[in-house]
Amino acid sequence: MSTGGEKGSATTKTPADFLKSIRGRPVVVKLNSGVDYRGILACLDGYMNIAMEQTEEYVNGQLKNKYGDAFIRGNNVLYISTSKRTLADGA
Repeated sequence: MSTGGEKGSATTKTPADFLKSIRGRPVVVKLNSGVDYRGILACLDGYMNIAMEQTEEYVNGQLKNKYGDAFIRGNNVLYISTSKRTLADGA
């Protein structure tokens, strides 16, 4: 007997699959403090430690600093989101 809410295993995407798929793409990382970091996701580990390239720091929506490479400790991360705009567009 099948339930109506089941999806085929081919279409199921886990959070780990999502994180693997966005490596090398522009992302927004929101910290528990409310600060946003926007840049290219270089890599991350199982503890959600994040390495980013071309990183920009935004406080209250305003650009505060630009970093070449940045490392963010995972316990500070509230969420990771893919950026709708590219960095060239001023995301």
